[in-house]
Amino acid sequence: MSLDHRTVDQRWLAELRASLADEFATQTARLRELTELNADTGDPGEAHTRAALVVAARRGVEQVADALRRIDEGGYGVCERCERPIPVPRLEVVPYARFCVPCQEKSAG
Repeated sequence: MSLDHRTVDQRWLAELRASLADEFATQTARLRELTELNADTGDPGEAHTRAALVVAARRGVEQVADALRRIDEGGYGVCERCERPIPVPRLEVVPYARFCVPCQEKSAG
């Protein structure tokens, strides 16, 4: 299943893909910057913060890459749990969403 291409503006999907590609490049550059930064100041708090930033950047890269893959494969916009379409307004807010809101709430609870 994929987004109903009769109801989704193809221009919107192309713009979304371009936006996600830009986000991927930004996140990848940030991750590279964080991992190449070896300035150990000896401050455990700073090291912890840097480690958390690396984890967040990796997660961002993975989420965006996965969304781009789903667009390319035609599965973008379909909930991975219930296989129903994810509403476009949700995708506009969370473009890498893998689940519809009800399924996301079930997995978080």
